[in-house]
This record gives sequence, C-alpha cells and structure tokens, in this order.
Amino acid sequence: MFNKILIANRGEIACRVIKTARKMGIKTVAVYSDADRHALHVKMADEAVHIGPSPANQSYIVIDRIMDAIRQTGAEAVHPGYGFLSENRKFAEALEAEGVAFVGPPASAIEAMGDKITSKKLAQEAGVSTVPGYMGLIADAEEAVKISGQIGYPVMIKASAGGGGKGMRIAWNDEEAREGFQSSKNEAANSFGDDRIFIEKFVTQPRHIEIQVLADTHGNAVYLHERECSIQRRNQKVIEEAPSPFLDEATRRAMGEQAVALAKAVRYASAGTVEFIVDGQKNFFFLEMNTRLQVEHPVTELITGVDLVEQMIRVAGGETLPFAQSDLTIHGWALESRLYAEDPYRGFLPSIGRLTRYRPPAEIAAGPLKDSGNWVNDSEDRDSPIAVRNDTGVYDGGEISMFYDPMIAKLCTWAPSRDEAIEAMRIALDEFEVEGIGHNLPFLSAVMDHPKFVSGDMTTAFIAEEYPDGFAGVTPPDAELVRIAAAAAAMHRVAEIRRSRISGRLDNHERHVGENWVVCLSGREWPLRINADRQGASVHVEGRDLRVEGDWRPGQSLARMTVDGAPLVLKVDKIAAGYRLRTRGADLRVHVRRPRAAELARLMPEKLAPDTSKFLLCPMPGLVVKIHVATGDEVQEGQALAAVEAMKMENILRAERKGVVKTVNAEPGQSLKVDDIIMEFE
Repeated sequence: MFNKILIANRGEIACRVIKTARKMGIKTVAVYSDADRHALHVKMADEAVHIGPSPANQSYIVIDRIMDAIRQTGAEAVHPGYGFLSENRKFAEALEAEGVAFVGPPASAIEAMGDKITSKKLAQEAGVSTVPGYMGLIADAEEAVKISGQIGYPVMIKASAGGGGKGMRIAWNDEEAREGFQSSKNEAANSFGDDRIFIEKFVTQPRHIEIQVLADTHGNAVYLHERECSIQRRNQKVIEEAPSPFLDEATRRAMGEQAVALAKAVRYASAGTVEFIVDGQKNFFFLEMNTRLQVEHPVTELITGVDLVEQMIRVAGGETLPFAQSDLTIHGWALESRLYAEDPYRGFLPSIGRLTRYRPPAEIAAGPLKDSGNWVNDSEDRDSPIAVRNDTGVYDGGEISMFYDPMIAKLCTWAPSRDEAIEAMRIALDEFEVEGIGHNLPFLSAVMDHPKFVSGDMTTAFIAEEYPDGFAGVTPPDAELVRIAAAAAAMHRVAEIRRSRISGRLDNHERHVGENWVVCLSGREWPLRINADRQGASVHVEGRDLRVEGDWRPGQSLARMTVDGAPLVLKVDKIAAGYRLRTRGADLRVHVRRPRAAELARLMPEKLAPDTSKFLLCPMPGLVVKIHVATGDEVQEGQALAAVEAMKMENILRAERKGVVKTVNAEPGQSLKVDDIIMEFE
C-alpha cells in the first residue's frame, strides 16, 4: 500500500480524501493556490505545496505545477477528486510516465468515456440506448443553430469535457441556441481547458438516475446501486438520494448490469458513474459516464457501507475488490443536500465573503457505515437510529472565494426509511448555521417540505416548474405560524426575566414580568397569555394551550424547542422588540410586544425601499466578460445587457423592461462588487 498520496484538488473533496487516507495510515499532501493558502484541506494534510495564483487555470489545472509538487514531496499516488484534472487523459499519462499511481481509471478509459462525444459513440456501438444528438464537432454558433433545428427543439448544448453542470445550456429556439453555444464554449474553456461542444435532444420530463460502478484491475466489476439526482438547477445537482424512489428492482438490475457491461467494455478500473435519463415508463437512456468519484458519492456509501475512496486507493494499489455483486445490498435511505454559496433571494447568484458563523449540525454515525470501520467523520451517538454526515472544506471565519465552485458543504442524512431520512434532513438543515454570505439553506429546507419531493414525484424540471419566478422564501402554514408565535413569546419571557434581574427590577418572582403579550409576524398578530413553570410554559393562543419547552437562553443563536409535542428548531438573531427567526426555509421578523405597545406599533408608517429600477446593478461579485449594449441603445425586455463571470459560471444579465441606455459604467475585464452600477437607463 502507498505511504503518501497527493490530492490534486481542493475544498471538501480534498478533506474527504484526507480523512480516508488518515484512517488507512497513509500520509497526505495538499496543493493550494494563493486564494487557498489558509484553506481547511491545507490545514488537514500532513504536507502542503503552493502551486500558483488563484485562478484554477493558473494553478489546479496546470499539470506541470502538480507534477512539481509530486516530485517535491515524493508522493507515490495522486487522488484527483472531481473536476479540475480528474478526467484529464494527459494528466493520467504524465503520472504513469513519472511512475506515480493515479487513483482513478487508466488513461485509455478516461479517453474512451471521459469525453462525452466519444463515450456516446462507444455506447451506441455497444448497443446501449442513447439520447438522439449530434456527436461531431461544431464550428460556430450558426452551425449550432442549424444542428439544433435539425434535431428539434428543445436541445441540450453541452461541453464535451464538462461536468458539474458547467458548460451546459438548454435552448428552446434559435436565439437561445446561438447564445447558449457561446456561453457553454466560454465556460468549458475556463473550467476544463477544452471548449468542444456537442448537442443532443433534451428529453422533457426526465429523471436523472445514475449507477455507481466499481472495478479493479483484475477484471472484476460491480454496481453499488443507484442515486436519484433529479433535483437540479441549471443542470447542477442540488439534492441527491439513494436509492431512487422511482425504480423497481427489475429496472435497477437492468441499469446496473448495463453500466457494468459498459465499464468492462472499456476495461475500466476504479470508481465511476454511468448516468442515465429515465422517462415516466422507466425507459432509460445512456447519458454519459463520469470517470471519477462523484460529488454525491456519500449517499451510496451510507446505504452500502462501502468507503468508495478507500476502494479507489486499494484498486490503484493493485488489490482486488473484496466483495461480489451479491454482497452489495441496499440498507435504509440516504439524502444529500448541497450547501452552496448562492443567494436564493437573488436568483441563486454566487455570493463571496467571510463566514462570520459556520456551525454545522453535530455528526452522528449510524447505519451500514457505523460497524464497517469505514465511517470517515468524527461523530456522536453511535446507537442513534439516524446518521448525520457533513463533508465540508470550510471553517468558521474562513473565506469563500470567487475563483472556485460555490459549494460549501454536503449535508447527508441516513435513516431506515425515506420519510425518516427526510425528517432527519429537515432538522439538520434547521440546525446548520451559516452567516456572512448568501447561501441556499432556506431553499434546501423548502424542498424538503415540498409535497412533490416528499412523494418522490419529481423530474429534472422540478425547480423550474415549482419555482418559475425564483425563490422568495417560505410562508409557513397557519398552524406552524402559531407554534412559532408561541415559541417566540416563551423565549421573549426568558429574555425579559434576565433583563429585569440584571437591572435589579425583579426578584425571584418571575410572574412580575407579565403574562399578556402580542406576537406580530407575517403581517398578522396573535394575542396570547403565558403561564410558566420550571419545565417550560403553557401558551394560551387562539383558544387553546400550547406546551412550549426548551433550554434556550438569550444570546444563543440556535433554539431547539418542543412546541405542542413536536420539535421546532429556530435560528435566532435579536432585533428591536423581537427576533429574526429562521426555520424550514422561512425568514421571519417576529415582534413580541405588550398589548399597548402593539397598539401603538400599528400606527407607525412603513419604510419604503429605494427605487433602483433605472439601474442595472451587479447581482454578485464577479468579472465583466462582455457588455452587449452601448450608450443611447434602445433595449427590449429580456435583451442581454451584460455577461458577468463568477465562480466559473457565466451569467447573462437581461433587461427587465423596455428602455434606453443612458450611461454604461463598466467595461470587460473589470471586477465588480455586489450592487455596483453596470449601466443606467433614461
């Protein structure tokens, strides 16, 4: 076995690999750019080597810089993680020439299946059902429009070397095909150093289901069942689960056997994923093969008890797989929520800055991994009926950079059933505290409560269909608002007692704080009465009594309460005369007042937000790629005005209404902050 492994990656996947290597007694080497000098993976590794400037195309995807780091440290093997050089044939060949093991498939398999155009041709030759499309190289945008028309809209424009949703666009007409081709080409060049594009038919109402395969160098190959990855935004997976709530055993077996046959056909070795599009009748079509570890691999580990990173390392060391297909059964259910530095209230645009608070929920080991010795996280309560796992690459006080993917962490839960896993995820998301940047925690919570997701009735169009106007937060149902109001009143009473004691206005007779209060939230008011005892309080509201219990104290940012016999987890921030409370995707400003104060508050005028309708403001920190209009131009609703690149994604900013450009304040190559003025309209 290897003595030292270099991880040619960053962030949470580098930390993930380091944990397994440490468990195996293998020393690790981290590489880092200027932006990652103080990153978590650098702190965790036994050694670290600086490899260049912050942009990935000047550091993490420069093969010569990685090779220099290998020579400096004497690493015997390299784990590439995902993205960057993980599916780069030239990198695998460079390692082989250097006599260094690649913890991944052979270069021939990467070449055969890592390239989406080649892989589709090989799949067709092998008799695998594939989605119709044009696999040849496309010269320019006009040829892309012509091909799209021949295939028939809608079409998917994809980067041949792509992955992680980068370099992908859906086009429904000629203009979108023309624009999508250029954006995909730019993103592909920046992210992968390869701007080849192909086009295929976009299957409407599909489910995205993938099969995890694992093969060794001795001809053995197995599938570790499937993952459902249909909850996507801009072709980027957001929530994954294993197994799929849609497949039956026969379809699962057919997909698995086909995936293994394809892997054997290209003499694959290591972990890989065969992705399929599955329609409503359970017909499945080969989409692509990712010749690397997938972002969502933890859910497979949680239902099988197999540490995929460990098996990748052992396969690279020449060992045979320690199990056969018949040994790999499904145990329970696992979910993964991807926490992104994306602001859901701003159209999921990237957000950067310092994590002023980063407190994940406590990790809990349970399920198949608990007794296998493969649990890779620090954990609590091994007798728990659920598991909580958080794969992350950041820490409290760390920085989120504009140069890399916006993913902060992958929060996973496991439980014996899907319903229990969803409930565990709801609570874990409510307990996850992140401050200082915009993030998608509220959206993830909203999905967990969405009826379509809960029922398992979803497609890859779920987000587009259920949130067509974007995400504007959640308004809890009336029954939940009453529970929150009761909790807020009980919390406020505790805070009032503390304030009164500090000021010397109150002895131990807590009843002097008062029993009658009015709670205002979501534009409504609830008069209520509190009767407290040593264990909690009874809150009389809307004609009934709700029992409220919890150990929250003023100053704590998280309140774990029980209201009316059910758990309620609240993120708490103090505001004037009340609290900002966040739970289950809702962000509520709650005011708790005495009846007379509530009466006077109704007379206060509402403060209006400033009018910014005449400005195009930069919605995220980023780099201006292109300005599409000039001073004096008349623009139409929906017309492209500017392109801004942030976190490896190119974002097209469009006109919200018809108007005339008065001034243009930005130019290509300029770095902008949030709300910087790009242009003004007459």
